[in-house]
Amino acid sequence: MKNMTKVMMASVLAVGTLAAGCQTTTTPQTPTIPTQAVTISTLEAFNWQLVDATRSNGQKVSQLFFNPAKPLTLNFMNVNGQHRVAYMNTCNNMGAGYSIVNGNVQIENGISTLMACPEPQASFDTATLATVQGKYSLSKNANNVPMLTITNASQVATFKAVSKQMIQ
Repeated sequence: MKNMTKVMMASVLAVGTLAAGCQTTTTPQTPTIPTQAVTISTLEAFNWQLVDATRSNGQKVSQLFFNPAKPLTLNFMNVNGQHRVAYMNTCNNMGAGYSIVNGNVQIENGISTLMACPEPQASFDTATLATVQGKYSLSKNANNVPMLTITNASQVATFKAVSKQMIQ
């Protein structure tokens, strides 16, 4: 009886070892979202509504989300042959000129009204100016919606494309 138990245990062990050796494991792949070239026509085709902004330490940039009903929105446009971007939903009226140099968006000659905005609007305006500076990249999300990402040394901000007609 002892021999039979030993044989059965050895058989179970051998089958288990063989089965484990035959298993294949798959490493989950992070879906890659193809990037596309940043062009004036793509930037100006949509308004870009902020959906996420995270500091380099992983914390949300809370100053940009004090009023979810009015997210930071970038409106790239051509005004009399000049390429401009307006920062919408800020306390002060804010905007700048922009150009694309070697595939990189260059924000230049920023302008702003100088209203004494109360908190949290004042912090929203300050955070806006920090958010729009950086490396711009375009991609599409899983639902094929164009996404604009701005990355700089202190944060990553993600904007989704929305129709210009939706935001007045």
